[in-house]
Amino acid sequence: MSNLGLFVTASLIWGSTWYAITLQFGAVAAEVSVAYRFALAAVLFAAWCKATGRSLAFSARQHVDIAAQGAFLFGLNYVAVYWAEQHVASGLVAVLFSTIVFLNPLGARLFFATPLTVRALAGAALGVGGVALLFLPELAAARQGGEAALGVVYGLGATLLACGGNMLAVRNQRAGIPVFQGTVWGMAYGSLVAAAAALLHGAAWTMDFGPAYLASLAYLAVFGSIVAFGAYLTLIQRIGAGPASYVGVATPVVAMSLSTLLEGYRWTWPAAAGVVLAMIGNVLVLRPPRKKDPGV
Repeated sequence: MSNLGLFVTASLIWGSTWYAITLQFGAVAAEVSVAYRFALAAVLFAAWCKATGRSLAFSARQHVDIAAQGAFLFGLNYVAVYWAEQHVASGLVAVLFSTIVFLNPLGARLFFATPLTVRALAGAALGVGGVALLFLPELAAARQGGEAALGVVYGLGATLLACGGNMLAVRNQRAGIPVFQGTVWGMAYGSLVAAAAALLHGAAWTMDFGPAYLASLAYLAVFGSIVAFGAYLTLIQRIGAGPASYVGVATPVVAMSLSTLLEGYRWTWPAAAGVVLAMIGNVLVLRPPRKKDPGV
């Protein structure tokens, strides 16, 4: 597949997963759905690794490190995402989650002493301002409490948890843990963490055999968790992490488009301006730094 094909594949699939998650709501608790999703993804991904000759054996210490990554990146993060989408439109959660491109450099600075550029800080300011504009109705409702407030809180929590998971992933990669095999175990541990959250929350272990739920589960596990991830990693290998990261700009645009078409999201001028600012901020942050960019 061409580089453009890989980019479009990852962007369209990840952009559509935000709406696909809404098809999981109903008879099955959110935490249980997350457990099902990543358990299925882990089994399928493990089968692929075995078929391609990739060893899934790790030391006990490596399993501890992978479990920490999986708990944040595939377990708690996605439980919070599912909770958020039960209270606000899926496209809004996707744009809110895109602020992770601003949090990741801050996390890298904090944990790995990676320099921050002034351009990245400016991009972060634009992005956060754009998200604030986009969420004006939800923020106004949040001042009075209610479901919108919970959606914003859960969405922000999910973003922070995912950022923590990314920092753990960087640490694990630097320690020599292979990405694909580590992801298999990370998904498995994330599924267990989601299952533990379900037990703590008193959720019932049910199953929805309706076509919408089963189709969304298969789509999220196979395409959202394996195919898109594989396309994105292949793109990184071919063109580098910087250019490949622009998938993070396209994904919320796809999500908002689907939210408009399928969830009846109604645009306002502040919301439109907010999306534009957020995407400009993303581009500024994701652009590879130049030598003359001042650091912080």
